[in-house]
Amino acid sequence: MSERSARGTSHTERVFRVQQAFIELGGGAQRLTDIARTADLDDSTVSRILTSGTYKKTFVRAGRGLYQLGNGAADLGLYALSDDNLSGDESQEVLRHLRLRTDGGLVFLYLKAPFGGAGRQCYDMAVGDSDLMELGMTPRDVLFVSRSLRTGASGRTILAYMNESIQKRVAYGPIPDEAGPGVIKDSDEFLASLGDVREQGFALGRQECMANWNSVAAPVIWDDTIQGAVLLLKPVHIMPEAPQHFIDATVKAAAQLSQLGGGWPTDQ
Repeated sequence: MSERSARGTSHTERVFRVQQAFIELGGGAQRLTDIARTADLDDSTVSRILTSGTYKKTFVRAGRGLYQLGNGAADLGLYALSDDNLSGDESQEVLRHLRLRTDGGLVFLYLKAPFGGAGRQCYDMAVGDSDLMELGMTPRDVLFVSRSLRTGASGRTILAYMNESIQKRVAYGPIPDEAGPGVIKDSDEFLASLGDVREQGFALGRQECMANWNSVAAPVIWDDTIQGAVLLLKPVHIMPEAPQHFIDATVKAAAQLSQLGGGWPTDQ
């Protein structure tokens, strides 16, 4: 990769280079790898920019691994130059709304852990009057198992937008003893699932973090950097398979948090 794509490249330049890549490729739907090559950026950086941009229709998913410019492309300047931060009150409002839209699902906002390597930590939650202990979920489930990116829909969602060296280190690392029966044990299969997350824009978990709970997670991305994930949890007997409107609601909540964190005005 050339010096032009060195670490010091500004976020603004990276976003506009992705936009220019579409123009150079002749418009229409383009593959992520072709966009990255033309923009002279690595795949993970372009994937984060495209995913964040789809939230505001700057870019549109045109198929599996395919993207095209959307109606919001003219607003790229505002997106690229934004620098606002997310407040706790705003995040709580988004999480509570997601809980309502998913018939009382347990909703969590996980952020990348600032210490301890590739991990995550629970930043906020909306669980209503639920007693987590009565639901079979202990504080250890929330705070300890969930620190690892090796298990769970939210862990895989965050890891999917990190660089390849970190992905491999986590994939071939230990699986937490407390992980659920649905955890992806095979390292190669786990790595392949990260590509699916990037292409779909969300992850589905089937008893990955703990037994008897299924999940949906979507990425929270500020500028072109992964910050965390919104996680929806529902008991297996209530949600054996995630319905599309639960997936859509989770993706929308993550989009709102991405917009707030990136300085977008919320109009949804």
